[in-house]
Amino acid sequence: MEEEHELSSISTAVHPAASAPSTDVDAHANNMSEDQLSARLTRHEALLDRRTVRKLDLILLPFLALLFLFNSLDRANIGNAETANFTADIGLNKHDLNTAVAVFFAFFVALQPVGAAFGRKHGMARWVPGCMTVWGLCTALHIWVRARWQLILLRAIIGMLEAGFYPVTVSYLSLFYTRYEFGRRLALFYGQYAVAGALGGVLSFAVFSRFPKGDADRPVDGTHWRPWQVLFLIEGCATILLALIGFLWLPHRVETAWFLNREEQEWAKARVSRDRQEPRRPSKADDAGPEEEDAHPSTSEEVEGLMGHSSSSSRGPRPAPLPSYTADTGLSTTDILSAFLDWKILYLLAVNILSALPTTAFAIFLPLVLQPLAPSSPALTNLLTVPPFLCGAAVLYAFTHWSDKTHQRIVPILAGLGLTIIGLLSTALLPTTVPALRYFALCILLSGMFIASPLTVVWLTNNIPNPGKRAIALGINGWGNLAGVFSALLFAPKYSPGYTTPLAVTCLCVAAAWMGYAAFGVLLVRENRRRRQRAVGSRQGRHYSKIMLKLRDWIRESGATGTRFVEAVEEVVRRDEDEQFLYGL
Repeated sequence: MEEEHELSSISTAVHPAASAPSTDVDAHANNMSEDQLSARLTRHEALLDRRTVRKLDLILLPFLALLFLFNSLDRANIGNAETANFTADIGLNKHDLNTAVAVFFAFFVALQPVGAAFGRKHGMARWVPGCMTVWGLCTALHIWVRARWQLILLRAIIGMLEAGFYPVTVSYLSLFYTRYEFGRRLALFYGQYAVAGALGGVLSFAVFSRFPKGDADRPVDGTHWRPWQVLFLIEGCATILLALIGFLWLPHRVETAWFLNREEQEWAKARVSRDRQEPRRPSKADDAGPEEEDAHPSTSEEVEGLMGHSSSSSRGPRPAPLPSYTADTGLSTTDILSAFLDWKILYLLAVNILSALPTTAFAIFLPLVLQPLAPSSPALTNLLTVPPFLCGAAVLYAFTHWSDKTHQRIVPILAGLGLTIIGLLSTALLPTTVPALRYFALCILLSGMFIASPLTVVWLTNNIPNPGKRAIALGINGWGNLAGVFSALLFAPKYSPGYTTPLAVTCLCVAAAWMGYAAFGVLLVRENRRRRQRAVGSRQGRHYSKIMLKLRDWIRESGATGTRFVEAVEEVVRRDEDEQFLYGL
């Protein structure tokens, strides 16, 4: 009670909007020295911050992780169902399953930026639960699939609805956490991809143990349930129920979070805004002394200075202020254009496709790769998928903790890809006649394959403070799921049971991704050097995007003015020229 009284007695000094000023508090503050008041304010902020983050960690983050868990289950459950003769029971061949998976990823990948844009436009808190309700229904409808076109249609619809889920949800999560809180939280969120593989294996084991295969000659009808039908029904209904809860659970912004009180809402908004705020352009005034430095407190950042604009007005009027850092809606044409014209986003997309190939492949096909270990028991085959996925989740959290603690992204990514390469090589070279060693190699493979994608997303979110551009950038990065199309074609039934060729090709792709990330680090170092030179007025540092300059010159030569698109392009060029922060590595 005494601590709560102390918190409330000085909350006005920290959050004037949270409560009305008190004469007693003012008198008490006047009797304190400046150092004593500062110490009490610092302690108050620490206690308030801890309390606010704890509520976010215990109420918001687990629910978002649960959403992603079922998103991953609905994406990968077709692989578990196939171990229980799904395609054979409905009269299809195994190649039809690969075709359906490829179609799913085709829609899922192509519509990633579109889904991200709609999610940002309408707000994650209503967009994602709405999509989840429909794709949960489609998952349940798999129990009535009897033809190839029905299977492909359902997977296509699920792919369209799931497109944008990950970038929208990650962008939403970044509205509540500061930069070096975000990596570990994203690991707990993205780790559900691995947990989904483990849970899918446990759930399939339970269902397939309770419901045997039955008579293969008996037609699939409503009187004799097949195990894969029970699996689809359970997961589909659970997704629908969770989505309906989501409409009530998720706030649109921290200011409306039902689980935070008024003071915590104000603090949650202030801490994120301070973490993302634009810095002033370096000038002699910045050397004024410690008093003025205290007026602009520094925070632990991914970059040495966040995205900002120079104070120069020679290039036109100042751009419009950025939207709220904590609102889940708000999108402009400039946000979209600046994301699509940013070379760093497109570069990371290319290496992300290569690095994501094992992730998308083994999320679906691991049960089939392990099937030779227990060819007569679908239940045991699915149970064997649990330890590798748990290894992936544990190592992912350890690496992201290391990444947040050391403020590094690229080095942990390279280490994770190195583990993946070792696992792929070992699995490809070991024959199926040594199942124990091959199984251990798969555990190593899955330990490393989940690391690159979430840390790439962390790098993007930490280096793009504008929420609108950030959402679109994450949607573009979602095109990395194009790897799922390649994996569906690569892990064809003709390569079973060893899958040596797919594993070798995947290993080459991951090795290329390793080199790509290493080169990206070198490019960032060079870009930061140019920006330091630009900050001190060096002509050598004035290196702008050639695409931006060509667009601007084309517009000026064409004489086009006044349209929203033209204004957006001019704004993109101005933002590019004015950027003065240094990228994190």
